[in-house]
Amino acid sequence: MVDDERSDTDGAGDDETVVRRDRFSGGPAREFLSSLAGDSRIFDADLAVDRAHVVMLAEQGIIGDDEAGDILGALDDVEAAGHGDLPDGEDVHEAIESAVIDRVGPDGGKMHTARSRNDEVATCIRYRLRTDLLDAVETTLALRESLLEAAAEHTETVMPGYTHLQPAQPITVGHYLSSYAAAVGRDTARLLDAYDRTNASPLGGAAFAGTPFDIDRERTAELLGFDRVVENSMDAASARDFLAEATAALAIHATTLSGLAEDIVVFANKGYIELSDDYSSTSSIMPQKKNPDTLELTRAVAGDATGELTGLLTTLKGLPRAYNRDLQRAHPHTFRAVDAVVEASSIAAGAVATAEWNAEVLAAEAGAGFATATGIADLLAMAGLPFRTAHEVVALAAEEAEHSDNGVTAAVLDAAAEDVLGESLFAYVDEASVESALDPADSVASRDSVGGPAPGAVDASIKTARESVATDSDALDARRETLSAAAARLQREVDQYV
Repeated sequence: MVDDERSDTDGAGDDETVVRRDRFSGGPAREFLSSLAGDSRIFDADLAVDRAHVVMLAEQGIIGDDEAGDILGALDDVEAAGHGDLPDGEDVHEAIESAVIDRVGPDGGKMHTARSRNDEVATCIRYRLRTDLLDAVETTLALRESLLEAAAEHTETVMPGYTHLQPAQPITVGHYLSSYAAAVGRDTARLLDAYDRTNASPLGGAAFAGTPFDIDRERTAELLGFDRVVENSMDAASARDFLAEATAALAIHATTLSGLAEDIVVFANKGYIELSDDYSSTSSIMPQKKNPDTLELTRAVAGDATGELTGLLTTLKGLPRAYNRDLQRAHPHTFRAVDAVVEASSIAAGAVATAEWNAEVLAAEAGAGFATATGIADLLAMAGLPFRTAHEVVALAAEEAEHSDNGVTAAVLDAAAEDVLGESLFAYVDEASVESALDPADSVASRDSVGGPAPGAVDASIKTARESVATDSDALDARRETLSAAAARLQREVDQYV
């Protein structure tokens, strides 16, 4: 994927390839310059871009219909032979053009009229990345569905909630899982946004300064399923911010996955959750072990994706306009990130869907560390005490309970109230209400504000979240249908010439 000074090629002549000239045909740097092996990922994309460009050239009368037919027929042969059959070249674009010329002669070089490898490769990358981003969106939808399905099963399964990894307040498994469904929903939105900014065609910008040929850039964009063109020809050839945005969205999703994976690893250690054997492994020496290895690897993918984003941004930092060969090493970062994150997201969805939550252990742990303390303070505040005074009463009770085997009880709270308020706790609240507030399940049920852990609130959140999944699924389907329709339209146009 290199700078191409020529905007049209009339034939390979006696040169080794269509691009190399005698002066540049050899030397020890040839392999270092070549991206052909790694270009297999965009082989199909390049063929589609070639076809759309040739159809447009014929429609504009820039090349003859017979010439277009010969070139398009040769491209069919190249596709059938596959990437591995391409001749030597600096990149897939040159190699495909060389293969076409080998088949039809010098007129095959007319396929490169009015374009450069600069706008060609930028178009190929966007063309391929669109599909990868939609695959990533699909895995986020599957993960959200798994999270919400499990959440719906556990709206009343009480569990301890943590801040700073310390027992904080009781919640439910449904509330916990819904929190991750919400986070992954934002990841979906970012990926869809990245897709929409990726889905613009640079084709026709040529090397960076446009072309004197009477081309129709909107037509090639239409044939390739792009929403629009990247208008400025210099921007078209050089812009790679779409790669940065896509990789950042992937890295953010990987970070979400890493948090989920870390929680599940910790919960498995505490006996809160049992992973399916399909998402676990054992030790090579300790046969009793059941290790959450898939989640540990999922956790590690955040490092991979962040590393790819850092590498990409470092490559792009400070590049002058317009095309520079550094860009040859830019897009592999994004493709590696999308492969790793898509796989990790799929694994996380499967692990969540097949895991079993230990309701008895969770219920027993839900009140650990006086996790209902805030509920008692809220109860007193609702009875008219300033919250800070109520907080002081509960804090003193917690301190006193550290020296008791029975933990915090209504009696301990009453004694603390006498010390702080100079009167009984029960001057403000009845004992039954205190006992209820101390119970983790009752405490959870009382927190029925929007988005809270009460079963009814979680049910409402799940309903809204499922509607969001359905909306995003429709958006995914619509984008895929647009691409499929464009591919069919391009094939129909090609068929008119071949």
